[in-house]
Amino acid sequence: MLRVNRSIAIPESELTERFVRAAGPGGQHVNRTESAVELRFDAAHSPALPDAVRARLLDRRDRRISAEGVVVIQARRFRDQARNREDARERLLDLLRGATQAPKKRIATRPTRAAKERRLQAKQQRGKIKRTRSRDWSGE
Repeated sequence: MLRVNRSIAIPESELTERFVRAAGPGGQHVNRTESAVELRFDAAHSPALPDAVRARLLDRRDRRISAEGVVVIQARRFRDQARNREDARERLLDLLRGATQAPKKRIATRPTRAAKERRLQAKQQRGKIKRTRSRDWSGE
């Protein structure tokens, strides 16, 4: 059971782990052991996620979330499989916890009178610069 918060827990049956050979330094050890972990979680069809959390998670523009709504996390940071498994699960938890927090509502504000005046002054100044460019200075 992967506990996201007090109300959300992901059962182990919804997580799929695949172990693959990791690339990079390590000598023969890296060629013989499958220490990298690919963790998959089908967020689009998971009954453990509330609808609001699922919608926020799938709306994110994250390369770890496929078009079908499957979260794929690859962990190959460490040389041993157990630490990579923990790393993949922690990264999935971070992603899910980020989706549980609703974004703050934006409070509509208006520009101050001074800001409006500064904007108009800048526009007038810019217009003055452009008007001086268009004059014919040849003296004819």
